[in-house]
Amino acid sequence: MSNVMDKCSSAIRGVFIASPGKKFVVADLAGIENRVLAWLAGESWKLEAFLDFDLRDGHDMYKLAYAKAFGIDPASVDKHQRSIGKVLELMLGYAGGVGAYITGALTYRIDLEDMAEKAWDVIPVATRDDAASFLEWQLGQGKSQYGLSDRAFIVCDSFKRLWRETNPAIAAWWKELEDVVRRAINSPGQTLTCRMHKIRRDGAWLRIMLPSGRYLCYPNPRVEDDGGITFMGVNQFTRKWERLRTYGGRLVENICQAVARDVLAYPLPSIEKAGYEIVLTVHDEIISEAPDTDEYTHEHLAELMSAGCDWTEGLPLAAAGFEAKRYRKG
Repeated sequence: MSNVMDKCSSAIRGVFIASPGKKFVVADLAGIENRVLAWLAGESWKLEAFLDFDLRDGHDMYKLAYAKAFGIDPASVDKHQRSIGKVLELMLGYAGGVGAYITGALTYRIDLEDMAEKAWDVIPVATRDDAASFLEWQLGQGKSQYGLSDRAFIVCDSFKRLWRETNPAIAAWWKELEDVVRRAINSPGQTLTCRMHKIRRDGAWLRIMLPSGRYLCYPNPRVEDDGGITFMGVNQFTRKWERLRTYGGRLVENICQAVARDVLAYPLPSIEKAGYEIVLTVHDEIISEAPDTDEYTHEHLAELMSAGCDWTEGLPLAAAGFEAKRYRKG
């Protein structure tokens, strides 16, 4: 059997079985991180697109992402093009470049060399030229080409540029947030504002306030001589407590993931009050156990999850799910 670990991991969900007389009622928030990113950054076209899609009047976001980047009708986007749009949306929102696109392509099994051949002629020449210049600079600096051919590298970098052009509010937020955080570190005791967030350094802590009122906290922050931002934390690879570097895109990622968790966590008390006993949460998904009757449905759970609250005003929320005796992938 090939890929034994994949087979084993895919079977884990089915180990969880509902109690006698009960069922699992499961729902997950649709595209929550992508929606939170657009909301916090104020990317208005994308927020409207999510609302249209939720009302069944709009296009799938991955098709729309490709169509907007390449200036074509979303209705004409095929399966291959949608896969490109999916990687654009899921991997480039936090200031990622070619490396991030490669990670996404590996995750979704996209052949980048084949993709480059198909996409080359539809990329604007000016964009390709800028990407080619960047590759020349990259090599001149002794940096990696990630094992890609020149053409594949240029295409991936072109995708990055096209995505940023069509998401200007998000791209601007990366630098804006980094600049404000740098100023806050150097201005202890002063509260600075960056879009929806209050940012302040007191003593050894930098705090970023989230819309929920919760804080992200960074211990012992410092602006280095080269202008880089560092703080103390656990290195995810070495598992050691050490000084870590961060930047605008990474800070945006921290904020979006924290806010997405807040959105998921806020309705938990009301969900349990409605009779759904929460047994597990996985990323953007709630797995609950409820009596096996028609009264308890995944539609009702999804409605409770996406109801929103006072601090999520303007954030388009949607959820969907299923009911089953065994837990499974939705």
